[in-house]
Amino acid sequence: MQIKRDLYLQRLIRREKNGLIKVITGVRRCGKSYLLFNLFHNYLNEKGIDGNHIIEIALDDRSNKALRDPDNMLAYVKSKIVDGETYYIILDEVQLLHEFEDVLNSFLHIRNADIYVTGSNSKVLSSDVITEFRGRGDEIRMFPLSFCEFCSAYSGDLDEAWDDYCVYGGLPLILSRRSAEEKAGYLTALFQKVYLSDIVDRHKVRNREELDELVDVLSSAVGSLTNPTKLANTFKTVKNKIISDKTLKNYLDYLTDAFLVSKAVRYDIKGRKYIGSPAKYYFEDIGLRNARLNFRQTEENHIMENIIYNELRVRGFHVDIGVVEVFGKNAESRTTKKQLEVDFIATKGSEKYYIQSAFTMPTPEKREQETRPLNAIGDSFKKLIVVRDNMKPRRDDRGIVTMGIRNFLLDQKSLEN
Repeated sequence: MQIKRDLYLQRLIRREKNGLIKVITGVRRCGKSYLLFNLFHNYLNEKGIDGNHIIEIALDDRSNKALRDPDNMLAYVKSKIVDGETYYIILDEVQLLHEFEDVLNSFLHIRNADIYVTGSNSKVLSSDVITEFRGRGDEIRMFPLSFCEFCSAYSGDLDEAWDDYCVYGGLPLILSRRSAEEKAGYLTALFQKVYLSDIVDRHKVRNREELDELVDVLSSAVGSLTNPTKLANTFKTVKNKIISDKTLKNYLDYLTDAFLVSKAVRYDIKGRKYIGSPAKYYFEDIGLRNARLNFRQTEENHIMENIIYNELRVRGFHVDIGVVEVFGKNAESRTTKKQLEVDFIATKGSEKYYIQSAFTMPTPEKREQETRPLNAIGDSFKKLIVVRDNMKPRRDDRGIVTMGIRNFLLDQKSLEN
């Protein structure tokens, strides 16, 4: 089964021979190795690059164990470079290479070398990876399969694809698991034995149980406003446990750095400033979130919100939570002030979109509830409401576009139309 990841392949192609180390980052098992060793390799072959000029090393292969030594690696790669043509150096699982930072920086001194690396360890996949290369790294951020990518390799119809995607998410190997039991077992084991173990090992976490319970709390309250202080109070009152807000902040940072969750902060739209705490946390892959809860809490409205958030980030947007103040009068004719929430502000350069995830709007009152924050913004940027119903985009007399989730996810230009 071949899954096209054209979005990431094109991002690699645009960075070809830019003089920097291309670092493919993202949560484990999202397809980084496949992108380099299959899709990018095929691209190089198709453009006529001689196979001798593609130096590929999978460091998790025991036959390459000797190349985990930094001096052996440097000697081996230099021995392969015998002319002035460009050589493509592709290293997978680079965290297994001792002193890999120094080795990669040494590669930068080879004028005709173009360097690409991936890793599947928190040390390499953490969000500060680029600083390891002293400003000479270029990050290509990779995500699990978007719904559009998922559908391109799914054997059922769209209804079945949506149901499966909402439950089991978009890690590519999910598509090769046939039964519900196989899918659930794969995700559950991956979360516990791989992702959390990486975090515990890297950060020397002494109390694994605390980290586990925090993940459970975040999974149950995906997309809810929270902060370390609020979480500490939750542990005290609900679980009868004392965990300091400092410790919880560290745990949240670990989860974010490992790309398991992503933090969305609040932004005052009219005041044009960040509000900061509290913030919302969304899961990088909704299947991992569901697996953490043993597939018990699969409320489609919260899942849809998480999927929309991830889709915006896949498309390259920076995503915040919007806050807009509105004023009114109370029964005593006194001025009142209320904060309304816009689910997402998506920005990319000069582009900006305001987006509500509404699930359903069965009544005029519900539609008024969803449109009120958007109408209160007052600027000319596009405003959208995404609903669960399978409906084509429809614009109201205030310029607000309502569209179905499938249209939003499957049409890569849905925000522009």
